[in-house]
Amino acid sequence: MSGEPKQDETPGARAPAPDGQGAVGTTAEGGQAAGASSGNDNDDSGVIPVEVEGPDGAIAPAGTADRATSELEQKVVGLEKEKKENWDRYLRSAADLENLRKRQKREVEDAKFDAKNKILKEMLPVVDNLERAIEHASSQAGTNPIVEGVQLVLRQFTTAFERLDVTPIEAMGQPFDPNLHEAISQQESEAPAGTVVQVLQRGYKTGDRLLRPALVVVAKAAAKADPSQGE
Repeated sequence: MSGEPKQDETPGARAPAPDGQGAVGTTAEGGQAAGASSGNDNDDSGVIPVEVEGPDGAIAPAGTADRATSELEQKVVGLEKEKKENWDRYLRSAADLENLRKRQKREVEDAKFDAKNKILKEMLPVVDNLERAIEHASSQAGTNPIVEGVQLVLRQFTTAFERLDVTPIEAMGQPFDPNLHEAISQQESEAPAGTVVQVLQRGYKTGDRLLRPALVVVAKAAAKADPSQGE
């Protein structure tokens, strides 16, 4: 056995550094830390820069956000204006379409009425002649089979007119109506002035429309006798 002392063989143990090296290293590290702290103090100007991330992931300056907001507001205003214009255009189109439908319906009804009137007006003179024949034959005494046959034909015409919504205008004794009557002359009468006192030709209506006005004579006030003419 040797009398020399054993060295510490503990794992991880380091030999002490020579004198002065450890102190120098510590001083250098402290100087670097102090320099970094001093640099941070000099860069602090009181303004914190803000960075905004754009839609594509790029970082944009803070002023870009305000500009983007302004552009979006302008787009919203434009879209609102466009929406109002489209709504107004839709309302005008709907009104035009409704007017077109009403006009087409009225034109179809007028065309049907004109075609129907053309046929009815050709039949009315026949009915007038049958009525005159019956009126003339009724003034004669006795029964005539021919007159009965004419009356039967007239009833058939009357029934056909009723199915076609054709009705006669009752004018006798009624006040004169320019929408239904056509005055041929005036006649002094005891009836109130403006009253129909004679029907020369019967008028007809189809539905609410006039097919043919009635030809009438209208009463007028009797002329007062002049007293001077009696002396």
